[in-house]
Amino acid sequence: MVRVIITLLDSFGIGSAHDAVAFGDMGSDTLGHIVKWMAENRKNPDGSPRYLLLPNLAALGLETAHRLSTGEDMVHPISGEPLKDTALDGGRVKAAYTCAEEVSRGKDTLSGHWEIAGVPVDFDWGYFPDKPHCFPQELVDSLIREGNLPGVLGEKLASGTEIVRELGEEHMRTGKPIIYSSADSVLQIACHEETFGLERLYDLCKLSFELVKPYKIARVIARPFVGTKAADFQRVAAHRHDYAVPAHEETLLDKLVAAGGNVYAVGKIADIFAHRGITKHYPAAGLDKIFDATLQAVKDAPDRTLVFANFVDFDSSFGHRRDALGYGEGLEYYDSRLPELFALLQPDDVLLVTADHGCDPTWKGTDHTREKIPVLFYGQNVKPQQIPPLHIFSDIGQTLAGYLGVAPLGHGTAKNIWKE
Repeated sequence: MVRVIITLLDSFGIGSAHDAVAFGDMGSDTLGHIVKWMAENRKNPDGSPRYLLLPNLAALGLETAHRLSTGEDMVHPISGEPLKDTALDGGRVKAAYTCAEEVSRGKDTLSGHWEIAGVPVDFDWGYFPDKPHCFPQELVDSLIREGNLPGVLGEKLASGTEIVRELGEEHMRTGKPIIYSSADSVLQIACHEETFGLERLYDLCKLSFELVKPYKIARVIARPFVGTKAADFQRVAAHRHDYAVPAHEETLLDKLVAAGGNVYAVGKIADIFAHRGITKHYPAAGLDKIFDATLQAVKDAPDRTLVFANFVDFDSSFGHRRDALGYGEGLEYYDSRLPELFALLQPDDVLLVTADHGCDPTWKGTDHTREKIPVLFYGQNVKPQQIPPLHIFSDIGQTLAGYLGVAPLGHGTAKNIWKE
């Protein structure tokens, strides 16, 4: 029974890409800087450093992949023991591992996921400028008119939690939605679930998705929140919904479903691929619930299934919010649950741990960072080895396409990671 399970840790970079200088990100290193921050700032009860420990990820080659990416060892080994000089860390690494660089022009979520699935983004997305009233007036006027709105609030680039705290009470009084953007190619709309209505918010986002098409915007995101006043407003991650442009070529997901296979999408994967090439969707929010849903999807998955899970909290809750402690402890939680996933793997299953871009929580600003990603293949049919660095994410999808018996993708080169 041939199955592939991808757990994608959204924003989990492992060192600057070669072109990071063009993005203002040279020197960024999500994993390395979290390790350093934890060593310097987190303490045990006796005052000694409480280091970041990720023994299961280390056994999959994460630490050695980081060294391959940066050429340097981290300030403290995440395995708890110093790295050995061999590629497989003295036999402790049980997976085929490497790092990969992106060729897509952006460092956004859609570009990273699509490129992994065999479709690099060779065009520039549209972006809204970082200035007051960042949206074109004709777009705002159309949204107000066609959405039958009394007006809008926001109209700037902002943190979602901060703009809800700033404008949430006025939104509840006036019924004016909060519209805002970020450094990504996105228009986001925040509305109160009760006073505005969740379904009404979704309808407004569907309208907005049509209105932003001329501006080449990748996504419109519904950001519902609850609470009674600024001090207790909370976004409802489980009710977030992304309206995304579909990929411009067939992805691994499309080809697998067309060939009679299955794609079980966990978390926001279905939204990222515009619900195309998806046979079953497992909605979930929060690291614990996403991991639970991933385990259930693996239990449910028949032969020739791709289970694809996105762990969005690393990006949305920790990376963008520049929360190094939360990011590190989130990694430890994910690592602690990996044995549950290992226990479900069948003899022909392949597990891939990877990411889509970086979001260094110690970096300036709140944007993604242009970084290499970890690529860790594990399974009984996988030969433990160090793979040369990949220079296009699509090598990942091409490798998995061959294993799943799917016709070759349009981009990438399959790597021989298999046992004889």
